Amino acid sequence: MSAQAAALLAGGVAAGLVAGTATCAATQGGLLVGLVGRGGDRAAVGWFLAGRLASYTVAGALLGLLGSAVSLPPPARAALLVAAGAVVVGFAVRMLRRGHCATEDGGEVPRLKAPLLGAATILVPCGMTLGVEMIAVSSGSPPAGAAAMAGFVLGSAPAFALLGYVLRRVSRTRLSRVAGVIAIAAGVWTAGTGLNLAGWLPSAAPAAGSTVRPTGPAAVTVWATRTGYRPFTVTVPAGVPVEIDFRVAEPGCTGTVVIAGRDVALPATVRLPPQPPGTLRYACGMGMFTGFLDFR
Repeated sequence: MSAQAAALLAGGVAAGLVAGTATCAATQGGLLVGLVGRGGDRAAVGWFLAGRLASYTVAGALLGLLGSAVSLPPPARAALLVAAGAVVVGFAVRMLRRGHCATEDGGEVPRLKAPLLGAATILVPCGMTLGVEMIAVSSGSPPAGAAAMAGFVLGSAPAFALLGYVLRRVSRTRLSRVAGVIAIAAGVWTAGTGLNLAGWLPSAAPAAGSTVRPTGPAAVTVWATRTGYRPFTVTVPAGVPVEIDFRVAEPGCTGTVVIAGRDVALPATVRLPPQPPGTLRYACGMGMFTGFLDFR
């Protein structure tokens, strides 16, 4: 293994350890609901993680080889998030209908189901996943890109293993109905982030009290925090080029922003051509947080 690949593997593991308990287990863990409640599922979580490792490693190699040409554009990711949310809701409804009657010999998960669900998590990226994907792209090397993505999966594996264990235990108790309701909420939330990412949800008009007048006529600064973009709404002049200086105050989902139909890894300066009066919305790479530019 080259020094570059080894360094990216270590960096991926570190990122996975952080993201596994912060964002990825929350956004992708809903797919584990489809594996719980069957007595023969002792190895299902392991196969789920193996499928996840395989898909991320292959994707990392492709990203290192082909660069951004194989990256999914924001609208495609948004559609996949909506579809994933619907799948999670379907799994949760099945759990509720089955109740807590599963027994230790209640059947086995179909052989390919667990690894396929694990592989499918690549289609439901969390904010940290997008950052690691961009590292794989910039590596320009298939082994280095694969190492970065594989390290990320290995780092987040403990959180997924713990989540799978908890789900299996809960599925055999009366708490399974509570878990089912929570899973439905998670599925709806996942679909909602996809709708928000694509701009398919109606956006509320920016509140006057949250606007900030920039100090310069064509330059503004926006800070990315764990809880969103600050300021939430910025007033900028219409009819002139504008530079938005995105700075990172805290690492998290907001570290990647989708603006004007493209992904931008932060920190970065985004230059926009002259805009007509109106509102331009942008969102983090997962569609969880939104900000507005109010052109006047």
